[in-house]
Order: sequence, then structure tokens, then C-alpha cells
Amino acid sequence: MIKILLVLLAVLIPLVAYSDFDMDGVDDNTDKCPNTSFNDLVSTSGCTIKSLESPHHFDIIFGINYSDTNYDALEDTDTISQSLQIDYFYKNFSLQASSSYYNSQSATYNNSGTNDSFIGAYYKLNPAKNLTLRLGVGAIIPTYKSDLNNNNTDLTASANLSYMLKNANLFGGYSYTVINDDDIVAESIAYQNTNSYNFGLGFYPTTKIYISGAYNSSESVYKDVETVNTVSVNAFYNIDAHWFTTLNYAYGLSDTASDNYSALRVGYYF
Repeated sequence: MIKILLVLLAVLIPLVAYSDFDMDGVDDNTDKCPNTSFNDLVSTSGCTIKSLESPHHFDIIFGINYSDTNYDALEDTDTISQSLQIDYFYKNFSLQASSSYYNSQSATYNNSGTNDSFIGAYYKLNPAKNLTLRLGVGAIIPTYKSDLNNNNTDLTASANLSYMLKNANLFGGYSYTVINDDDIVAESIAYQNTNSYNFGLGFYPTTKIYISGAYNSSESVYKDVETVNTVSVNAFYNIDAHWFTTLNYAYGLSDTASDNYSALRVGYYF
């Protein structure tokens, strides 16, 4: 019996003495980099040689959106929609796909269905220190059904700039959309290509929170219709390494814009 106890002690004592807090295979007593990531390949001293984390990442974002309109020619209308967006990231390159389902109601009107869907590709450049340029192309797929001949795929291109100033940034963007929908001559409905732009200021009050304000302007897809102008406030909160949420509010400055628009989105990054 004594011999068995001695054997067990000989085995257990080295195990108790061994400690590897960051689980990199190097004893804490000799680990010169004690907090390396679990995905890192380390040297015999415990320091990172190469990160084994995949360069491929995704996120899924679900949103609830609300808007109310009171155009001069229309009655008050409330619209609630649910949106789904999926993004793929590889280094400076990304892909995006999104769509939404809406329900609009007024005193005499009730309609629901799928809005147009979007697929796009983006590439991020850093032409100068603290300056980021994001270029994109995309297609607006006609999943929205109506009687206005807007059943063709539209094409869009965009460029967005951001300049960092410590914990703040100046940003602006421009996009051009080719509208391929067919005019309805009998009803005097004519479509046009559109220009859109925005600019604003954002800042990081903490490392997890980003707040911004912007002015947005977009030409209507219909000829001889006033440009849509809004101001917006946006907030981003990074809950943890995977979960995040955004809150958006926009106020219409033109008769063609929704009086109020708000959106709450929750996303998961992996």
C-alpha cells in the first residue's frame, strides 16, 4: 500500500506544480509572454510566432426599422420593416447581401411585402496616414413588387472617405446609381439615374461606443421630383468580441423624405 501511495505522489506532484494560464503549452514559470491568444503558434519561450486565426470573417445583422411619412400628396403612413444583412470579410475585401420585409399602414391603406434586395462588393484602401478610402459596386435586385415598372436590376458604385483625428473622424461619401427601370409614358412616370452624397462627424467616447451625425442627400429615382434630404444620428455599441448593436435616427428635411426614421440593429461577428 505504501508503495502505491509513493507512486501516486511521484506522478501527481509534477502535475500540481505545472501551470499554463494561457494554454499555449509553455509553463508559466518560463513563459515570457503569459497572455498570448489561444489561436497563436508560440515559441519555446511562449511568445507568438504566427497567429492561427482565420482571415475569413462573417457577420449577421438583424434589424427593426420604423418610418412615418406625410407627403403633401399622401396621407399619414407608418411603415415597420424587418431587415437581414450578411457580410463576409477577407482582409481589406468584403461582400454584402441584404433584404427586408415591410408592412405599411394608413387610414385607408395596408400593404406588405419584400423591399428591393442588395448585393455588393467593397475594397478598403489607406492612401495616407489616418485616411481610409472604401470603394464599392453593387446591384439592387427588384424583389419589391409594384405596378410602376420598377422590375429591373439597378447598378450602383460608391466611394467613402474617413479621416481619423485621435478619437474622432471626419467622413463623407458619394454614390451613383444607374436606374434601369422602364418609363410609363401613359402615366407620365419617368425614371432617372441618381447621385447621392453624405458627410458628417463621428467620435469614440469610449473604445466600445461610436457616435456620429451626418447630412444626407439623394436624388429621387423619378424625374422632376424634389431631392430627398435628411439629417441623421447614429450610435454603435460593441457589446463584446462577437455581439454588437447600432441605433439610427433620421429626420426628413424635404417633403419627399420620411418625417422620421429609426432603426435598431443587432449583429453577431465571427
